[in-house]
Amino acid sequence: MIRVSNIKIRKDLSEEDVYKYTIEKNRIHEQDILDWQISKKSIDARKKDDVHYNYSIDFKLKDENKYPKFKKVKEFEMPKINSKNLDCKKPIIVGCGPSGLFAALIMVQNGLKPIVIEQGDTALKRKEIVENFFKTGKLNPLSNVQFGEGGAGTFSDGKLTTGINSPFCTKVLQEFVNFGAPKQILYLSKPHVGTDNLINILQNMRKYIISKGGTFLFNTKVTDFEISNGKISDVTCQNGSDIKKIEATHVVLAIGHSARDTFEKLYEKGISMERKNFSVGVRIEHLQENINKAQYGNITKLKLPPAEYKLAYHSKSGRSCYTFCMCPGGQVIASSSDKNSIVTNGMSNFARNGKNANSALLVNVVPEDFEGASPLAGFYFQKNLEESAFKLGGSNYFAPVQKVSDFIANKKSETLGNVKPSYLPGVTLSNLNDILPDFVSSTLKEGIEYFDTKLHGFADPDSILTGVETRSSSPVKILRNSEFVSNISGLYPCGEGAGYAGGITSAAVDGIKCAIAVLES
Repeated sequence: MIRVSNIKIRKDLSEEDVYKYTIEKNRIHEQDILDWQISKKSIDARKKDDVHYNYSIDFKLKDENKYPKFKKVKEFEMPKINSKNLDCKKPIIVGCGPSGLFAALIMVQNGLKPIVIEQGDTALKRKEIVENFFKTGKLNPLSNVQFGEGGAGTFSDGKLTTGINSPFCTKVLQEFVNFGAPKQILYLSKPHVGTDNLINILQNMRKYIISKGGTFLFNTKVTDFEISNGKISDVTCQNGSDIKKIEATHVVLAIGHSARDTFEKLYEKGISMERKNFSVGVRIEHLQENINKAQYGNITKLKLPPAEYKLAYHSKSGRSCYTFCMCPGGQVIASSSDKNSIVTNGMSNFARNGKNANSALLVNVVPEDFEGASPLAGFYFQKNLEESAFKLGGSNYFAPVQKVSDFIANKKSETLGNVKPSYLPGVTLSNLNDILPDFVSSTLKEGIEYFDTKLHGFADPDSILTGVETRSSSPVKILRNSEFVSNISGLYPCGEGAGYAGGITSAAVDGIKCAIAVLES
């Protein structure tokens, strides 16, 4: 297979027309082509007077040697797994987020029949529960934006970009398409599936895993781990008043970054873990049309998607401020999982057609910022911020919000401008400086002013900050060896919650790796 890259397209064309343009320009004879596929599509907006699409296309040819000037590429093939463990007891997977689901998928594709235990609900039921929370402010601590089928990523942008370089990324994207995601995620430079698509994808994935012998236990919380002679032997789980033990020789811990009570139990049981760096801050909202103008200029000849941005600033203090999980045309959502706490995140549907753009605006925190030396100190740091935000918002799950101009001036907002907050169930005009650590507030202010020099209008006085964003990643790492096993034999810490991933794709990849480790153990 050969790859033709750097195909510049300055008008809206169908995939077929891009293909025809490419073979004509590069003198590739159609009779030589066995198959073709777009491998990359991106937007180049560096020059506002020359905004264009950039494509790459892969061709299967009868004779590649006829076209020596083009780069040869290999199709992705899943590496052969040396399955030694098909006779083991049914492996347990704790958690049904991306890492847990892809661990289950790889296991059933290779002959194992895992049991997936999830304290939250199925994606469809969970959607009802979450929407009720947005309307009424009544939180379900067991099933919410953080907990349930698909994990925290279910109520997000469904962003599939990642900074990791793993061949398994292709496997993840291919499986998403197999289960109903739009085919274009295979080649977009910044693929996303949208919250609205994820519900259906998750259901299809679950049905497939069940058809291959897997089992799902929803509304079931793992409450204890039994360890004998340094090995995992049982897990105890509870569904309502029903408590049962399940024998377990292999347990994949895909618990996500918010399962604080489970982390406490693991710590109590002597599982090795340590504090790690993470980030806290706020969500910032702008009018999407202003972000489009800043990124694309006044271009009208292309029907461009809602514009995105990714920005970073390094302060002289040693702190960093950066944007994260930017959601074009999306909304800021209530992501609390603990009672009497406020947590924010961003979400958008596939169309990204909302009025506002939003992004996390974060500052890094390090273990030295936490009180005490406990591996769980970062959780308590998070918890304090979230509870403070809850009180500042009115103790009713309304989020504290503030205009950027007022935040920089350190004064409570009294009115809103042209940007209206999208957060539900509601907001309270506040001064976020009152609850954020001084080093976070000062770094955010520096970052906002710097970002305005890179993206015109970022510091728009009417743009809105909503607090607090605290769960961009896990504040703890559960230690594991080169075979993906913790200090307890048979226990496989996995995914974002265990400190080995950040986002849907990287979490899914880690789930694949842990499943392979179980199969080859």
